[in-house]
Amino acid sequence: MPGLIIAPRARIYHGHEWIYGTEIKKTFGDPQPGDVVTLKDFRDRPLGSAIYNPNSQIVARRFSRRRQDLDADFFLRRIRQSIDLRRRVGIDETLCRLVWSESDGIPGLIIDRYGPNVVIQTLTLAMSQRLDLITQALRELIAPEAIILRNDSPVLKAEGIEQEIRMLEGANPGPFTVRANDLDFEIDVMDGQKTGLYLDQLESHAEVAKLAKGKRVLDCFTNQGGFALACAKAGAASVTAVDISASACESARLNAERNDLKIEVIEHNVFDYLKACEDQFDLIILDPPSFTRNKKTLSGAMRGYNEIHLRSLKLLDKGGQLSTFCCSHHASRELFLQNIVSASTDAKRSLRLVAEHSQRRDHPVLPAIPETSYLKGFTVEVIPTR
Repeated sequence: MPGLIIAPRARIYHGHEWIYGTEIKKTFGDPQPGDVVTLKDFRDRPLGSAIYNPNSQIVARRFSRRRQDLDADFFLRRIRQSIDLRRRVGIDETLCRLVWSESDGIPGLIIDRYGPNVVIQTLTLAMSQRLDLITQALRELIAPEAIILRNDSPVLKAEGIEQEIRMLEGANPGPFTVRANDLDFEIDVMDGQKTGLYLDQLESHAEVAKLAKGKRVLDCFTNQGGFALACAKAGAASVTAVDISASACESARLNAERNDLKIEVIEHNVFDYLKACEDQFDLIILDPPSFTRNKKTLSGAMRGYNEIHLRSLKLLDKGGQLSTFCCSHHASRELFLQNIVSASTDAKRSLRLVAEHSQRRDHPVLPAIPETSYLKGFTVEVIPTR
């Protein structure tokens, strides 16, 4: 088997599974893009097996600490293990992220399940080359009616993978309804946003909704209305949902009708809406898309977060609460919390921490890979001043 000699002080010696070009001392055996390679240290001791792509910034991603191939047995075993994990932690395996890349030991493979329908994303070349083995394992383990490939992420370019959306098994299911948090949502896994729902936020929807009874709620970046609908169902006095996307606003309205709930949906740029808004609220929710996908734009992203935090805090009555989320791993928990504190200082508001939020447990975190812990959120309360 071809392989790589890893230089001293590489991150793999500290538990991380990624290997960058600068961390490779020598390549042997002429590995090709997408191949499985063996890893050795500078003293020729084995470090395990990895997938290889010299055209990517991350040249190799380790998936086993022993000699291992990506064969049918491997995918059957690893996907079965990921399903068992969801069962053990109490996640509904019919509505969840069934496989999440490195966190489930299959780098670059994402599998989301929506009842009888399964959506696959292959974000590494090796996984893209082995789609047949992946679909074969899914047929044996859960026998889905439809398997959809949803490779439309911009990160595919770095791996040399063409963007595409197509059916792998079965027929296009079209729009269909799923139930989450006792609410019905219509999703379209072929033409909708993401793979269907923001599965990582389902627990946060329920947690924040517990604060909403009798409150005037503003849900910014509402998308399909996840937070807004959960708050309305929990007995909020009023719910206003804002999103710049016309299609997202229409989805939120239709989902409200579907659940016989009343919310006001406004199509507007959230930054401009918060700046011009003269209403007061008791609970404001900020769940924007990632403001940064790399370290170079992190400072600009934090200025964006600071602006929406500042403007939101000014719209809260005394005792009001702000639930705010960040989905970029480049912004650490500490940096994001400090951003909230900085905005509260500018707004002349003192805050009390009410709750901390994270990604749902079907997006498991590996402590040695910080990138797997990307979603962080805080609910804070404006302390009344006398």
